Amino acid sequence: MDGQGLPGGPFEDVAPLTGGTQNTLVRFRRGGRGYVLRRGPRHLRARTNDVMRREARVLAALGGTDVPAPRLIAACPDEDVMGGAVFYLMTPVDGFNGSVTLPDLHRGDASVRREMGLNAARALAALAAVDHEAAGLAGFGRPEGFLERQVRRWTSELESYGVLDGYAGPEIPGVDEVAAWLDAHRPAMWRPGIMHGDYHLANLMYSYGGPEVAAIVDWEMCTIGDPLLDLGWLLATWPDHGGPGAALAGPLGAAGGLPSPDDLVAAYAARPDAVAGRDLSSVTWYAVLACFKLGIVLEGTHARACAGKAPKETGDLLHGITLALLRRARALIAA
Repeated sequence: MDGQGLPGGPFEDVAPLTGGTQNTLVRFRRGGRGYVLRRGPRHLRARTNDVMRREARVLAALGGTDVPAPRLIAACPDEDVMGGAVFYLMTPVDGFNGSVTLPDLHRGDASVRREMGLNAARALAALAAVDHEAAGLAGFGRPEGFLERQVRRWTSELESYGVLDGYAGPEIPGVDEVAAWLDAHRPAMWRPGIMHGDYHLANLMYSYGGPEVAAIVDWEMCTIGDPLLDLGWLLATWPDHGGPGAALAGPLGAAGGLPSPDDLVAAYAARPDAVAGRDLSSVTWYAVLACFKLGIVLEGTHARACAGKAPKETGDLLHGITLALLRRARALIAA
């Protein structure tokens, strides 16, 4: 921090931030300024440091935009400073996560909760509107052939679970039918942009004073791809009638009053620079792809649980969500 020219002095008000399941976040103050430090877990995984470098690069690129996200203060790509871990410092977010808690203002007013939902779509549209090349993210991902390789990529992932001892193979009704439909109905037109990669209510912080999105968090899955897949992901995980999104939405989903999926799409579409060159008439395809992809990702934990590499109750829970996601995908196709 001294080498970056940041204010000196003792570290004060040091406290861990909870809510994430993998990476480490610590909030503190120094020299009259607040910070959040983010690094990988105590036991680093093979790609953790690369992910931290990518996150820092994206947050730096978003600094001059209207995307609600933590602002990067400084990054340390050098693994020798913190015992092998890359880390970065970002601005603290003054907000709450609606999947964890709901303040009285938001719990007591359905109109506030409706705006919270619409603002989730608007914040996503702000991200889709960013010119990734102008923001310094040329070469950050592999947008060429992005849509074409999705079904093949995730079908292969599902097949790879078969090497785990104790896993009898995927028992997911409709997965092949959904894969075939996705390949047959792939959109012909799309425009590359920044993708968050895991966009749902649990990865949003809201303002204590109203329905505004204070920050989109957890950027570890970000890449350059088709931003409409983020919109599809929001729709796939949207809480309605106890569907697969209920577990992700927590108190906010349980309180009700959220807008309909059609209202989300309309709020997103209201930003012309987000939808230019993108085919919103294919939004159902993106929602189906999101159900397909997320279901396969969650099935991986179920497969590891069958092999004794993850808790059985967690594996069973996520397998149930996978089945619900594929049911949602088939219902979307049928409709």
